[in-house]
Amino acid sequence: MLKQLGPYGQVKKSLDVIHAVHVALPQKDILALQNDPDVLYVSPDRPLKGALDITTQTVNANIAWNLGYDGTGVGVAVIDSGITLKDDLKNGNQTASRIVYSQSFVAGQDATDAYGHGTHVAGIIGSNGFDSTGAAFSRTFKGVAPNVNLIDLKVLDQTGTGQESNVIAAIQTAIQLKSTYNIRVLNLSLGTPVFESYTLDPLCQAVEAAYQAGIVVVAAAGNSGRDNSMGTNGYGTIVSPGNDPYVITVGATNTHGIPNAADETIASYSSKGPTLFDHLVKPDLVAPGNGVVSVLASPTTTLFTTAPATRILNSYYETSGQLSQVSTIYYKLSGTSMATPVVSGAVALLIQKNPSLTPDQVKARLMKTASKVYPQYSTAVDSITFLAFYNQSDIFTVGAGSLNISAALANTDLVRLPAMSPNAFYDSTASLVGITRNMSVVWGDSVVWGDSVVWGDAVFNGTFANGLSVVWGDSVVWGDSNLAAFSVVWGDSAVLSTVVTATGADDPDQ
Repeated sequence: MLKQLGPYGQVKKSLDVIHAVHVALPQKDILALQNDPDVLYVSPDRPLKGALDITTQTVNANIAWNLGYDGTGVGVAVIDSGITLKDDLKNGNQTASRIVYSQSFVAGQDATDAYGHGTHVAGIIGSNGFDSTGAAFSRTFKGVAPNVNLIDLKVLDQTGTGQESNVIAAIQTAIQLKSTYNIRVLNLSLGTPVFESYTLDPLCQAVEAAYQAGIVVVAAAGNSGRDNSMGTNGYGTIVSPGNDPYVITVGATNTHGIPNAADETIASYSSKGPTLFDHLVKPDLVAPGNGVVSVLASPTTTLFTTAPATRILNSYYETSGQLSQVSTIYYKLSGTSMATPVVSGAVALLIQKNPSLTPDQVKARLMKTASKVYPQYSTAVDSITFLAFYNQSDIFTVGAGSLNISAALANTDLVRLPAMSPNAFYDSTASLVGITRNMSVVWGDSVVWGDSVVWGDAVFNGTFANGLSVVWGDSVVWGDSNLAAFSVVWGDSAVLSTVVTATGADDPDQ
């Protein structure tokens, strides 16, 4: 294949995991390549972007720790802006790093974190809270799986941007290293707009290869829930690879500083489904992602220096010392990028308890046991612009509900079918949206894994005559009065690319 592509341009890397290559070629040769009978699909190398004590209590991680589950022995691959070694990412007695492997896919850069995103994500997954533990501290910032091993695969530069080809190469590396480091979880707190079906998207094909290798892939939903540029009220804004049915796609909630799932509301920026082109029900579930405190790679990182709102004072968690000074150890970020590692850490705990779990079994358990306590409607007000954003707690906003680790650990269901995210469909005669019943996937079992069991009663408004649950009938969502917006999500539109923005820019809620 490489020799056949030689005449077209320079072959930069082989992406065997998706049976593809990264090729640099003149624009005039693209059409010829597309017409080559040996080439299935041509895709551009697209760019991507990429309070912890309260967060862990909200999802009941502290209960898991009391049961002895802390992620020991499980490897989590973090494909992000790199990970800088900090005390919280070492073992308990500070004698060794838990970053067991590092590799940079960014040309000319090592695997440390110059942007500040990857280390923060790694801390949410596996910080042991060393630098906030003891009598001098009022709060301890432990990650969800505080003894997990981390695999650092850097694909984003100091500006938080990168290329799809590097992400695919990193996923390929994670698959190759799976047995060496027991990599069972892949965290992708990044994304790119959806331009085609997941069946053609190279990034989606790569995450499916990881899934086939037995790795649970956890991906961010995106931060475009406030985007109403196409009149969709944020619907249809899930990013790739979160639009793939095999991955666990995570939206973000706001805990409002209270460690109780009953007080959570959906973060107004959290992207909503259904996915473009394929109309999959996404996100799969949600987790705390607003104002999450985690590890600061360095005070010189881009996020810390350019976004003063991320900084916290020492008094936020210390009881003595220089309380009025800005912390150089921790800071806070918001976004589905922060909610995603909460779920990745939870997956590590489940696999530590039962190493034989498959990606489908993990996904099904997390979704079935998710807390389904959201109010039907909620409002968020931006603290800077004072604009109000309104959300409906439907299936395309909160998915199956909010992560509940203790309930997931207690669950013993072993699914035998794929836990692919289901398709939604539109009934034009009734102007209602429903879920396609597919008996070849786990959700086809209406008794154990049915709509009301997994997604809860609150997200449905009645039933069709054939018994299928209806997702909603509110015209306010897109409504027949806004046909242009409706066609953006359910039809073909020439401007679909404007609907979605990348995941890297963490946009705080109130």
